[in-house]
Amino acid sequence: MLETVLKRDRDLGTPESLSTETVTLTIDGQTVTVPAGTSIMRAAAETGIQIPKLCASDNLEAFGSCRLCLVEIEGRRGHPASCTTPVEDGMVVRTETGKLHALRRNAMELYISDHPLDCLTCPANGDCELQDMAGVVGLRNVRYGFDGANHLADASDTSNPYFTYDPSKCIVCSRCVRACDDVQGTYALTVEARGFDSRIIAGQNDGFLESDCVSCGACVQACPTSALIENTVIDQGQADHAVITTCAYCGVGCGFKAEMKGDQVIRMTPWKDGKANRGHSCVKGRFAWGYATHSDRLTKPMIRARITDPWREVSWEEALGHAASELKRIQVRYGVDSVGGITSSRCTNEETYLVQKMVRAAMGNNNVDTCARVCHSPTGYGLKTTIGESAGTQTFDSVMHTDVAIVLGANPSAAHPVFASRLKRRLRQGARLIVIDPRRIELVDGPHVKADYHLPVRPGTNVAVLNAMAHVIVTEDLVNHDFVRARCEDRAFDEWMQFIRRPEHAPEATESITGVPASDLRGAARLYATGGNAAIYYGLGVTEHSQGSTAIMCIANLAMVTGNIGREGVGINPLRGQNNVQGSCDMGSFPHEFPGYRHVSDDAVRAEFERAWGVPLQAEPGLRLPNMFDAAHGGSFKGLYCQGEDIAQSDPNTRHVVAALEAMECVIVQDMFLNETAKYAHVFLPGSSFLEKDGTFTNAERRISRVRQVMAPKGGLADWEVTCALSKALGYPMDYAHPGEVLDEIARLTPTFTGVSFGRITALGGSVQWPCNDAAPEGTPIMHVDEFVRGKGRFMITQYVPTDERSTRRFPLLMTTGRILAQYNVGAQTRRTANNAWHSEDVLEIHPHDAEDRGIVEGDQVVIESRVGETALRVTVTDRIQPGVVYTTFHFPECGSNVLTTDNTDWATDCPEYKVTAVQVRKVTEPSAWQRDWTTVGQRQDELLNARLPQASPAGA
Repeated sequence: MLETVLKRDRDLGTPESLSTETVTLTIDGQTVTVPAGTSIMRAAAETGIQIPKLCASDNLEAFGSCRLCLVEIEGRRGHPASCTTPVEDGMVVRTETGKLHALRRNAMELYISDHPLDCLTCPANGDCELQDMAGVVGLRNVRYGFDGANHLADASDTSNPYFTYDPSKCIVCSRCVRACDDVQGTYALTVEARGFDSRIIAGQNDGFLESDCVSCGACVQACPTSALIENTVIDQGQADHAVITTCAYCGVGCGFKAEMKGDQVIRMTPWKDGKANRGHSCVKGRFAWGYATHSDRLTKPMIRARITDPWREVSWEEALGHAASELKRIQVRYGVDSVGGITSSRCTNEETYLVQKMVRAAMGNNNVDTCARVCHSPTGYGLKTTIGESAGTQTFDSVMHTDVAIVLGANPSAAHPVFASRLKRRLRQGARLIVIDPRRIELVDGPHVKADYHLPVRPGTNVAVLNAMAHVIVTEDLVNHDFVRARCEDRAFDEWMQFIRRPEHAPEATESITGVPASDLRGAARLYATGGNAAIYYGLGVTEHSQGSTAIMCIANLAMVTGNIGREGVGINPLRGQNNVQGSCDMGSFPHEFPGYRHVSDDAVRAEFERAWGVPLQAEPGLRLPNMFDAAHGGSFKGLYCQGEDIAQSDPNTRHVVAALEAMECVIVQDMFLNETAKYAHVFLPGSSFLEKDGTFTNAERRISRVRQVMAPKGGLADWEVTCALSKALGYPMDYAHPGEVLDEIARLTPTFTGVSFGRITALGGSVQWPCNDAAPEGTPIMHVDEFVRGKGRFMITQYVPTDERSTRRFPLLMTTGRILAQYNVGAQTRRTANNAWHSEDVLEIHPHDAEDRGIVEGDQVVIESRVGETALRVTVTDRIQPGVVYTTFHFPECGSNVLTTDNTDWATDCPEYKVTAVQVRKVTEPSAWQRDWTTVGQRQDELLNARLPQASPAGA
């Protein structure tokens, strides 16, 4: 394990200087050479000299308020603060003298005179910087006494479900305020009043829960006392050891320390050396991990003959034997292609690899797919076609070199908040921002962040907007001709130039289609092309359309025509939704590709896998996920192994999915909870949380990071062991002693992973970005530097084709969907945490004009009807959404957002068109018919679960 001993992260006091010039000085007799601009405090710390401090931290700009870090500088009067004083050539510094000792002790006396003397009962005892510094300065008594005015009786703020603010223990160092401002970028905290009356407040003194605080934990992490501290630490005490692992929520892939007491998690603290998050976190990763031990977890395998039967608890052996016998029976009766499997983006690379291997080698077909089908499959197709690789081009750190950022069809503040904080920091430094989104997301006009352009695109018209931007760049000759001629295919570029010059692509011609004013679009295009390093960050608002793949190719066209690819600060950056979406694709989860994105029809590639796996493999692609549903309706697909996905909630047209599941004869669900899909299952296999996993995740920047087990699997078997056991029961043994052996096999068979292993990842500091092979032994932070993976970049003709899903007189509004900060995906994890305090149901956003036309006011219940279904939600009336468009999320199964979404899909990949659904909204006073049916089914399944027969005890027990 990495980091088995619990210790505080090393803190050098002030941020690193990036200057290339150096300065040499003397500190306590030692000669020190550091970059110009380095503080004396940091220069001393890098030499091993620790100057006392309280207000300073190396992730915050120097503040100079605590007066503990005073030093003496030869030739200068006074005692300057070492945190705010930069080094100079020839400077001679002393950090320990009798005078300095007296000054520091005097300052510490003042702090302690207004601080509770309860160290032995304080939850931060042993992990308190104030306590440490009192010892460092040698404080033994307080001359001022404790009888004067103080803050010891100030009331605590316990409104936040995850942490407590105790002002009696606050020393007003402002580290929490600065962390909220500089690291998180929310500006939710401030110092109220002055002098003795100074205190930290949230919002307008609203309390933490009611303020703009997003509960990222940066303030708690920054606090040097127990003024801000996790409730779990208050309740359970300090941890005694820690394990480094990787968050299992979004595609940022934050590194965390799981701080443990025995096998119990006390808290999750962001890992300072985590290269994806740099010591920052969000509310989900930092606090919403309690689902792993929630009472809803099912830890016993269960089987039943029919979905109307009660469940019966059985042993692992019986459950796996029954599942295998049913799958084999189905294949004998209906054919080898009548069964398949679904991998999970919540599972590790190793687990995902084993599922697709089992489907291909044990089931004998290519009927394997993954949730990436319904989110980022167009990314793979579009980028593979144009630049040759199905992944983002940059690191997250690259944004700190960006001059112009386009955020397109994404809401990073809600879905990728740690990256959003880094982007906002860069914007505060002067970078420019273009937001292309139907909604006015927080980045458009947030605290100290304002977009230069917000292009409120009409849902379904991304391609028209992107083509219009390209038209401006071409017709105004803003093309980077040197880059294009050197790096791209001439013929394809010339053909694309003729296409994109057409008058139909002009902003004035597309304005009536897209709803984007021509002048704004022209300004945005010019800024992207001429503003310096320009990067595009995009999300599901691009891919989940009937022209998702076309839009990705538009993005690639824009990057190539302006030369914004292949260096720091630029590139094409897909913001992946789930923690291991990138990894699940890398591992061969699509029915047409082996691991490493190599087509199953390639004889040489297939022969390589046949030799390694010892069985013949099919050369024809298998069924995609939507094809499986259609085949189930048609009677030819009868068995499904679904690991870690809830397709009955997450996939579009819920009724269609449910009917497909009901038509199958054996549905095997492996999960932590009895989810929506498990209501239609015949076999339930307990799954594991990320805290019970060992392996790797791959984030949106291709960063492969270690996931380390901190507790034993609650069900007795890890997910990878379950898959191996099922494969063995099917007649194809997969014998591994450890997930590290699985990764070794992946590396042998996947060119971009050749140099990846558990040991290599650890040696490289905890993560590595693929490709990692002989050509790039330390990984590849920036792709396509000298040439594209495919050789020459290929411009593609991207004709705008309107979606079939359009507003009509019957369905005059367009519904689009997205995510919210507090909840995650289908909510299976976050709904079982205190995050419900911020968001306890899905609601429908509607513009005031559309609400007034329908007699709807804030908080009304409405029915939303589409051509495939209807559901009821409460409404919030807001001008964040444009007229003619409504918006909702999909985190709660009872809200049924995907009852409304249709079967429309991307033309190339079958990715569903979640983002465009024609609907009508009307006021009602009761749930929809679907919701009443959902409640009835849920109650019935609860009864069947509660009536389950417990596993028989062994004889003689």
